[in-house]
Amino acid sequence: MKLTGTSVLAAVLLLAACGGSEGPATTETVDAGAQLHALFDEHFERNLELNPMRATFVGDNRYNDRMANSYGPEYRAADQAMDREFLQRLLEIDREQLGYQDQLSYDLFLINREQSLESYEYPSHLQPINQFRSVTNSFVRLGSGAGAHPFDTVKDYDDFLSRADDFAVIIDQLVVNMREGMREGVVQPRILMEKLQPQIDAHIVENVEDSMFYKPVTNMPEDFSPEDRVRLTAAYEDKIMNTIVPSYQRISNFVGDDYLATARETVGLYAQPNGVSWYEFMVRLRTTTDMTPEEIHQVGLDEVARIHGEMHGVMKEVGFEGDLKDFFEYMNSDPQFFFDEREQLIQGYRDMSDHIAELSTELFEIFPKSDFEVRAVEPFREKSASGGSYQAGTPDGSRAGIFYANAYDLSARPNWAMESLFLHEAIPGHHFQIMIQRENEDLPDFRRFGRFTAFSEGWGLYAESLGKEIGVYTDPYQYFGGLNAELWRSIRLVVDTGIHAKGWSRQQVLDYMYENSAVAEARAVSEAERFMAIPGQALAYKIGQLKIREIRDNAEARLGDQFDVKAFHTEVLRDGPMPLSMLETKIDRWIDTQI
Repeated sequence: MKLTGTSVLAAVLLLAACGGSEGPATTETVDAGAQLHALFDEHFERNLELNPMRATFVGDNRYNDRMANSYGPEYRAADQAMDREFLQRLLEIDREQLGYQDQLSYDLFLINREQSLESYEYPSHLQPINQFRSVTNSFVRLGSGAGAHPFDTVKDYDDFLSRADDFAVIIDQLVVNMREGMREGVVQPRILMEKLQPQIDAHIVENVEDSMFYKPVTNMPEDFSPEDRVRLTAAYEDKIMNTIVPSYQRISNFVGDDYLATARETVGLYAQPNGVSWYEFMVRLRTTTDMTPEEIHQVGLDEVARIHGEMHGVMKEVGFEGDLKDFFEYMNSDPQFFFDEREQLIQGYRDMSDHIAELSTELFEIFPKSDFEVRAVEPFREKSASGGSYQAGTPDGSRAGIFYANAYDLSARPNWAMESLFLHEAIPGHHFQIMIQRENEDLPDFRRFGRFTAFSEGWGLYAESLGKEIGVYTDPYQYFGGLNAELWRSIRLVVDTGIHAKGWSRQQVLDYMYENSAVAEARAVSEAERFMAIPGQALAYKIGQLKIREIRDNAEARLGDQFDVKAFHTEVLRDGPMPLSMLETKIDRWIDTQI
């Protein structure tokens, strides 16, 4: 499969391919490089001030007392103005005078600014929340003490009280924006908002101690003075019952009383104003390619057929008699494949950590210094959450990464799916990729903390494909789990494009899932609605994995006996995420140095 670069990349990649290796340092190189890094540093600093939550998540606590009203017109204008300013200043720097790594940084910074500006052509701010992504859910994790906001000092506690005031402002802004969306016909699918409302209502409590926002009070550090404990307890009780709960009540009332009546019955982006172009942009953004929805749909169909063939091999190995659909039914219903207790599932993931970490030394030579922990997805969001997710830690190790595993409805969480999910979210997947990136102080900060979905999720799925090579999938049922996970990402190519470009209904999506995979109803429903909520994101996994595998195959073919898989993985990971075409160019350059 041939993947081409985006239009934004076309010119700079041609220059990058001609850039060659680092030459002797010249006065111009030093001047241009110093100018470039000063620009990066200034932008990163101003961006953190504009986006206090981002600062918190990267471990910078200077702005922990605030939240940006990123849905408001003032913020949106300031954000666009900053993009335009820094894009213009970047173009004034002579790229030809830069060394190779600085050229990579130049190109990535350019792409980030171009994509950010293009995103403002589409009115996502008018439909700002849904059941899968919402500030109403993320604020709970933040304020419960289980998220990025620290609750270690008195100042941390006071900072969150201030943040709660900003949250109330944001809630009112959401209502303003969604009312505008109602007038302009830019509204969420009804089914998604019906799923969101119970998530919101879970935080409308009558007893303050029932609120998740009270957990920091319950877990207040013992070294706080009696005076601070009394003051903060009273302040949190007041803030929860008189600011936070009323905010959740206001957005719930609005959704239930006004928004649902105008929410749409269609579920695809195509049905929105300018929706066809909007989805095409999301496809380019998430895949970092120029592939069309139709091309991606066909890739999905081809991959589904190929993986079905691999599954027939597993059926033969275990001696199963029947067709593939019978095998799916067996894998989804036989008691041997399921836990009785939620904690058994979570502990099962914890038990994998040391074993798979040791096995990873066969394929990797660089490892994150930071650790991670396994947690169950919180009950208030588990029904609509994906099977697993990863939240990165801080580079200094003060906050560990978190692998969230979904234990909702154990009948939808077969144990044969566990090894592949662990490889994707933890080792050697997201935890490896993201924390190696963040711990690399040689990269400019915008690259240390940046993201390209096709690279990151492509790496996660590529990590799953290393199962047998790394030493797991020794049980044929676990190998089936790996195939089913890959199949699922291939199905995503079919159904995401089906929903947003071909007009598929929710039921058509579910029917296709049931027909072609071993998926239980709870997961099928949450995943189908996830694709409706975040158009294009589901395409990144398989498109990214296919490209990384293609790049590796090319490296193995060109290098032959000289190919070193550990060195290859180092080269893929060490410079952080980038568009797939840039990764291909970079690895080609690396191969040239090995021959």
